[in-house]
Amino acid sequence: MTPFIRLEDISKSFGSVQANRSIHLDIHTGRIKALLGENGAGKSTLMSMLAGRLLPDQGRILLDGTPAVFTSAKEAIDAGIGMVYQHFTLVEAMTVSENIFLGQEGRFWLKAEEMNRAVRELSERYGLVVDPAARISSLSMGEKQRVEILKLLFRNSRALILDEPTAVLTPREIDQLFHALRTMAGQGKAIVFISHKLGEVMAVADEIAILRKGRIVDEFPADTVSSKSEIARRMVGREVLLEVNRPAVEPRQAVLKVENLSGAGLSDIHLQLRQGEIVGIVGVAGNGQKSLVETICGLQAPRSGTVRILGQTWERFFSDIRWEGAISYIPEDRRGIATCLNLDLTDNFLLTTRQGFSFGPWLSKHNARNKTSALIREFNVLPPQVRTLARRLSGGNLQKLVLAREFYRKPRLIVAEQPTQGLDIGATEEVWNLLLKARERAGVLLVTGDLSEALALSDRIVVMFGGRIMDDFSVDDEEKVDQIGSMMAGVSSPTPPAGTDRGRKAGVAEPKSFS
Repeated sequence: MTPFIRLEDISKSFGSVQANRSIHLDIHTGRIKALLGENGAGKSTLMSMLAGRLLPDQGRILLDGTPAVFTSAKEAIDAGIGMVYQHFTLVEAMTVSENIFLGQEGRFWLKAEEMNRAVRELSERYGLVVDPAARISSLSMGEKQRVEILKLLFRNSRALILDEPTAVLTPREIDQLFHALRTMAGQGKAIVFISHKLGEVMAVADEIAILRKGRIVDEFPADTVSSKSEIARRMVGREVLLEVNRPAVEPRQAVLKVENLSGAGLSDIHLQLRQGEIVGIVGVAGNGQKSLVETICGLQAPRSGTVRILGQTWERFFSDIRWEGAISYIPEDRRGIATCLNLDLTDNFLLTTRQGFSFGPWLSKHNARNKTSALIREFNVLPPQVRTLARRLSGGNLQKLVLAREFYRKPRLIVAEQPTQGLDIGATEEVWNLLLKARERAGVLLVTGDLSEALALSDRIVVMFGGRIMDDFSVDDEEKVDQIGSMMAGVSSPTPPAGTDRGRKAGVAEPKSFS
């Protein structure tokens, strides 16, 4: 049977870095093909060529057996191939229907009611329910993703490529997405599912293809593997279990103390973090986590209440912050806040460490370059070339660069926001062990959408909803752990959060603060 898409001998290089090497891959309608590989293996590059964003250096793309050349994303979409990226491209001020109809020729005079009806029918057909009249700015991340998929379905795409589609979704939204993907495949669509979450791959994929160092090294039906560890072994060439040893560490002095913090979407936040512990912040995206993180990290001032960091008031701490031995922030937005894409790896390393390489008015670029080179080898950043521009790195390798830079600063308070998002299973295991080791000298505030990650690493869990802390409890409290899903949906915990005054009266110990 002729596949809808056939990639023949596809290769692509960026300077001296070869991203894809003689790729052969078939993609069939009615099937979900998972595309796996370590960070930098070439997955995104390969799919970007199929989606018209890049041109291959050699090889060809065939659609229904006929050669095709795409010089733009529009040409690929017109041919029936669309890609949903991790970073959405929606107009926030427009409605769902307006975004879906945007750019469609011959539809200028359609009324809002007609557009809404067409979008509603399309969403119901594929099980991607979203309000056609809602403004994009009011939607959750899962709803925005549905709009991106509906945009492609509206354009009659026969093949949909989804790059890390579950990274921003709640467990319920993931289930809804998988149901929609199966519906689309059942109606004759070809689906390419790029993911590092092997459990999800086993749950939804029909076929699995593995890339390693730019080559397809394995391809097999999903039902022929019985465990995530088997897939991981085929992917990285070694045993990876994602099981961490979390030895008990005696909590010491408080490195962060938040009391009565309100404003900017927050309401009466009480939170304490001590050296020697990891506190996991969980909740559906958009429930105050971002404002809390930005306040703690100095990006916005507290509106009301108090924030003390390493024993100092917020104002005092950020008026003369040290580059080393203080606070490190690992932001979710690795391509915006964390890095400058048009600078090389050395200059990105210096963004938060330059004081350590400065002597009066002089900057020792030579020493910084040597240190960067050593760190990118230690953290396995690919390609390991300090003069490479950051924009040439995959998302996972960019994250490893940020982690290398921030751990080099020997922080006593670490705020890690989605630290393993986009990382392959091997790199995730390394990051988990780094965070556990870091708590020996630091307190770690872990903000994550991955509940399994929070439970694996955290000593305490804090659940947020609507800008409030629903509860604060030990990860060993099985009864509370079972209630996390309800708390994330706004259902109150039966007992007061441990971080509140009521919790402290109930017997929660007050940690010793810095003098």
